Amino acid sequence: MFRNAAGVDYFVPFLLIATLYLLWGCAHGLLDVLNKHFQEAFDMSKAQSGFVQFSVYIGYFVMALPAGAVMRRFGYRRGILAGLLLFAFGALLFVPASFVHSPYPFFAALFILACGLCLIENGAHPCATGMGPEAYAAQRINIAAAFNGVGWIVGPLVGGLLIFGGESDSFALAKPYLLVGACVLVVALLFTRIRIPEAEMAQDARLDAARDGAPKGSVWAHPHFKYALAAQFLYVGAQTGIGSYFVNYMLELDPAMSKLTAAQLLSIGGMGLFFAGRLSGSFFMRWISPARLLALFGALATLCMVLVVGSFGRLSMGALFLSFFFMSTMFPTIFALGVRGMGEQTKQASSLLVMSIVGGALFPICMGLVGRTGMATGFLLPLGAFAFITCFGLRQALQKQ
Repeated sequence: MFRNAAGVDYFVPFLLIATLYLLWGCAHGLLDVLNKHFQEAFDMSKAQSGFVQFSVYIGYFVMALPAGAVMRRFGYRRGILAGLLLFAFGALLFVPASFVHSPYPFFAALFILACGLCLIENGAHPCATGMGPEAYAAQRINIAAAFNGVGWIVGPLVGGLLIFGGESDSFALAKPYLLVGACVLVVALLFTRIRIPEAEMAQDARLDAARDGAPKGSVWAHPHFKYALAAQFLYVGAQTGIGSYFVNYMLELDPAMSKLTAAQLLSIGGMGLFFAGRLSGSFFMRWISPARLLALFGALATLCMVLVVGSFGRLSMGALFLSFFFMSTMFPTIFALGVRGMGEQTKQASSLLVMSIVGGALFPICMGLVGRTGMATGFLLPLGAFAFITCFGLRQALQKQ
């Protein structure tokens, strides 16, 4: 799985790439805790607090094409290292922002942090898919994404404790980001010491593309890539929206529940299932193709959202938890299906797929507007997104027959 036909072993650099998934999982997991805090600390509505996510995902949109150009010009290792330094800088900017009683310095810090994350993801995803035979690409990226699932657990858990667990003040927001920034700088130091075998990966990609008869020219000549782009946009929007309003939804169904308890449920329950799904995703793919698994999980996630919108008490709470399990494999699987057979166009395709993450900027705001009178109706948007992803998975599965 981690060794190519020439015998090059990618296992050690793959582990280093996997740590990147852990770090940005923490960063994204923290966002879901920030929403509720911003609503109260800065007297913001649900829709206005959606600008927490907007600040991050618009950063991905703005930085995606420049990040792709950086990867093509300087290579994965240097591009990822630049992203790590920008990530750490954005996280540490939370310290001066905490001395200004306004959300805007935090939004600016999140935007800079996101630009760093965009650079990292532009390098990490193609590295994870390219470190070995293409037949195992979806399994490898799902294994790396399992580390991301750990970050999604740690982020809300640590963020909830540091932000909601003690005295509520503006500096409470800086505490988890100080910790994240320090960890990022340590990983950046490791990247200066370990080599990423880019030449071998590029040769593997050319051979795979030639064997699959990949068409030449623009990335838009690949029909499956265009559908993957739309599916990724909708998936990231749905996942971000669900995480953003998880606490709101739980408190509406159970007003006796505390904010800290809801944040811990998100971390331990929701993100625990998310991690379990990502960990088991590559295991399931031994017997079921990635496209079929994507279609199955998409259909089950759609059913979960039907129950969430219905607000059936404990049943709906359970469905919301289960949706994290079914969402877990979607991003890495859609990415792997989208870049399959792209050959030398992989870096450009990767940057466009990362750009599609802008869905995460729009869904929270739209869900906040739709859910003004009741958060349950806001979950109609993820319902539609999962229905499209189900169709994309079925289309890819049928084309492989």
